Amino acid sequence: MDARSRELRALRQRYHTDLSDAEWGHLRGCLPVPKAAGSPRRHCLREIFDAIFYVLKTGCHWWLLPHDFPPWQTAFYHFRRFRLSGLWHRIFTILRAYERERSGRNPAASAAIVDSQSVKTVEESASWKGYEAHRSCYGAGKHLKCRKRHLLVDTLGLPLSIYVTPADVQDRVGARFLLTGLAPPVPRLEKIWADGAYSGEPLAEWCRDEGGWDL
Repeated sequence: MDARSRELRALRQRYHTDLSDAEWGHLRGCLPVPKAAGSPRRHCLREIFDAIFYVLKTGCHWWLLPHDFPPWQTAFYHFRRFRLSGLWHRIFTILRAYERERSGRNPAASAAIVDSQSVKTVEESASWKGYEAHRSCYGAGKHLKCRKRHLLVDTLGLPLSIYVTPADVQDRVGARFLLTGLAPPVPRLEKIWADGAYSGEPLAEWCRDEGGWDL
């Protein structure tokens, strides 16, 4: 961060979502080395990350980002670019390995837990294209318009895989979407714990064939 950026950061209001110096130090170590060529950034990356985390934590619209952050268009541009380049996944993978090591675990998990959560949505976001898709967003068990997120976490609760579906997708079906292609990035995984919603020999057999996992 150059002197000008430090000065601007010191002048603006502090938010609870701002990165601490320690957090920024860890995050910066996960970022690719910037290219020497090209014009310098107008806004420092730390400020851009602070803006992104503010939106993600508060849930506000991008265009409602407080004006003492970089322009919302700049923050959204970087958020989208990081997503398309796989940078978010890279950052989380590195930080998850750090946290597992800090807790005295192997960086790569050998056991995991699978489950799903129904998440309420607003009227505008709950509708998918067409009647069938709109109907499928209704969670009959909870009588709410919602999405369902399927999660695979390690024994520390750190996500290994996340997949979002309409609310009426059964857990056994969602698990296949969640676990497909997971064997190469999580090579040590051997055992997956699940509740009764995932019972049945077809899914257990599929897990053995897909990754050699004991469900």
